[in-house]
Amino acid sequence: MPILPSRISEAVAPARLGQGFRWLLASTVVNNAGDGVAISAGPLLVASQTRDPFLVSMALLSEYLPALLFGVVGGVAADRFDRRGMVVAVNLGRAFVLAVLVATIISGTVTIAVVLVALFVLGTAETFADSASSTLIPSLVGREDLGIANARMQGAFVVMNQLVAPPIGAFLFAIGMALPFATNAAAFALGAVLVSRVVTSTKKEVEEGTSIRADMVEGIRWLVAHPPMRTLALTILTFNVTFGAAWSVLVLYAGERLGMNAVGFGLLSTAVAVGGIVGTVSYDRLERRFSLGDIMRVGLLIETSTHLWLALTTSPEVALATLAVFGAHASVWATTSTVVRQRAVPEELMGRVGGVYRVAIVGGLVIGTPIGGLLARTFGITAPFWFGFVGSALLVAILWRQFDHIVHASEA
Repeated sequence: MPILPSRISEAVAPARLGQGFRWLLASTVVNNAGDGVAISAGPLLVASQTRDPFLVSMALLSEYLPALLFGVVGGVAADRFDRRGMVVAVNLGRAFVLAVLVATIISGTVTIAVVLVALFVLGTAETFADSASSTLIPSLVGREDLGIANARMQGAFVVMNQLVAPPIGAFLFAIGMALPFATNAAAFALGAVLVSRVVTSTKKEVEEGTSIRADMVEGIRWLVAHPPMRTLALTILTFNVTFGAAWSVLVLYAGERLGMNAVGFGLLSTAVAVGGIVGTVSYDRLERRFSLGDIMRVGLLIETSTHLWLALTTSPEVALATLAVFGAHASVWATTSTVVRQRAVPEELMGRVGGVYRVAIVGGLVIGTPIGGLLARTFGITAPFWFGFVGSALLVAILWRQFDHIVHASEA
């Protein structure tokens, strides 16, 4: 009877990746389950405290702002301190903050101000936790296994954070307002226990006397002076501008253009998640059959055509199929870009350079989101998608020859 579980375990996390990676993956699954529960419960909690659109938008800003403010600082911390210990400490801190939030909900003292502060603190903690956890993989698995290891981590995010847990969070909120946040707190506590079992082979040496500012400057200078990694960072920034513009009005697009209700809009997100699972499961096979440069090129062609199809169609079925394909691309792209970066960046700079990339990801979304809103208001609901298509097509044409240099960045 134990043969089946062992086969499943081998398929999910092959033994060659090591026990340390399995503990890290287990922690990631648990943490994303807790986060997924809160993804749907968080907006419901905000809506229960205020109907002011400005305050509601502040809740979204509380998620974006910490990565912009502390992305590089979090990377410096990951390069200075024990990364495993940093993840454990931050997870326990998140569990404590959520426990305080649960107490205010149960006691009836919760206010929108309390919720916004809690969201900002949790977002800040997540920035530091992600900065540290994302740098652990290269010290746990071999260079040749970075692809499958990152694909499994991406799969944990997609399955738990986007697909399975959000409906559970909404259900728990309906039963009791505090339940999803108590669940999230328990998940972080358990995640801290699991990641504490990870043993890495890396010993960090921090140059004495250096300041946080000097460490930040060193990471940024390395990136600026490394053409392939600099190009990849600019690619991520610019494509997230076009992505952010289109996705900022997706909920309105679903109703006005596709005639879908709230359930239908939920199905659009589900389609992206299902596609993400397909991309994750397929990654190992794709990596063996195609070069990483071709994978990146095809992926950005898919992203460009996604904007075009959504701009043209009025069919919910076509939109669902388009977003499923996009979800597969997004998962494959995230894995590939992470692998390329992990192979190219020196271990002692991994946190800082990763922090710059995190700022680029969120910065693109912050720039693109208001652009999409203004375009939709001025020219109609499909305007952001046309903007995304034209902008992405231009970027693909400009960057087409650069991907071979990017994927061989470790040789630069």
